[in-house]
Amino acid sequence: MSLHGKDIKIFSGNSNPEVAKKIAECLGLKLGNSEVKTFSDGEIAVSLNESVRGSDCFIVQSTCAPVNRNLMELLIMTDALKRASAGRITAVMPYYGYARQDRKAKARDPISAKLVADIITTAGADRVLTMDLHAAQIQGFFNIPVDHLVGAPLLADYFKNKIGDNVEDYVVVSPDLGSVTRARNFAAKLGCPFAIINKRRPRANECEVMNIIGEVRGKKVIIVDDMIDTAGTLCNAAKALIDMGGATEIYAGATHAVLSGPAIDRFKSSPIKELVLLDTVPVGEDKMLDKFKIISVAPIFAEAIERIYEDKPVSNMFL
Repeated sequence: MSLHGKDIKIFSGNSNPEVAKKIAECLGLKLGNSEVKTFSDGEIAVSLNESVRGSDCFIVQSTCAPVNRNLMELLIMTDALKRASAGRITAVMPYYGYARQDRKAKARDPISAKLVADIITTAGADRVLTMDLHAAQIQGFFNIPVDHLVGAPLLADYFKNKIGDNVEDYVVVSPDLGSVTRARNFAAKLGCPFAIINKRRPRANECEVMNIIGEVRGKKVIIVDDMIDTAGTLCNAAKALIDMGGATEIYAGATHAVLSGPAIDRFKSSPIKELVLLDTVPVGEDKMLDKFKIISVAPIFAEAIERIYEDKPVSNMFL
C-alpha cells in the first residue's frame, strides 16, 4: 500500500476485533492504540493512546449483539476521535444493526434505521462503509457518503470452486420474494438456474412456506440470503425443498450470521449440508457447527478502505 498525505489509522471496538485486526494486516498496518472499557455502572469508557490529529481514521465496529452496547461504543469512539482533531472519521460497519426497521410497517412504528443513521452522523462520522444493508435505500437515510459493499462475490467464488463444471446439477434458490434480485444475480454469477420460495409470515420471526416457484427436483440447491437471524426462513425453505421440491442436497450462503434465539438448534436438525457465512458478525465457539464454513471479509474491506483513503472509486471493485 502506497501511503501519501496524512496518515491512516484503523481502530477497533469490541464487537469484531478479529476482523479489524485482519483488515489492518491486509493494509500492512497495526491497529490503533485504543481501549474500550466499561465502568462498574455499565457506562462505556474510551481511551485513545496515540495522536490522531489530521489522521484518516477508520473505526471497525459491527453493531451486532449486544447491539446497543456496540452502537454506543461506535458513537463514543467517533466522538473521541472528533474531539482529538482526526482529519476524517469513517465508521466501518460490516453489519449495520437496526437495518430491518427501515419503514413503518404499521401505524406508529419508529423508523429506527433512520434514527441510527442520524445518531452516527451527529456523533461526528464523515462517512460510512458497510456491507449488504437489509434494504439498500438505507444509504439515503444518511446525509454523509455511504460506501455499500456486497458479499455475494465472496460467496460466489466459494460456490464456483465447489460446483466446478457441474453447473447443470445446481439451482440457486431465493428463500423469499424479497431476496429474488439477490438470488437472480447470484445465479447469473454461477451460471445456474434459479427458483423462488413463496411464503407468508404470520408474525415476527415465524414463517410458513407456501410453494416453490421453479424446478428443483433431482437438483442440488444453493439458498442465498443477506442475513440469518433465527434461521426459521432458511430451515423451513430447506425442508420444503427436500419434502415438496424433491431436491437432493441443500447448501446455503449468507452475509450476516446473526444466529439469535433457536437458530443453532434449528441448524442441528436441518437438512442443510453446508452453510457458508461471512464474518461480518463473529460466530462464537458456542455457536460453531461442523456444517458452518466462515469466509473473511477483511480483504474486501481493506481494499475499500485503501480506495477511500486514496480518493479512488469503490464501485470499481464490483465491475
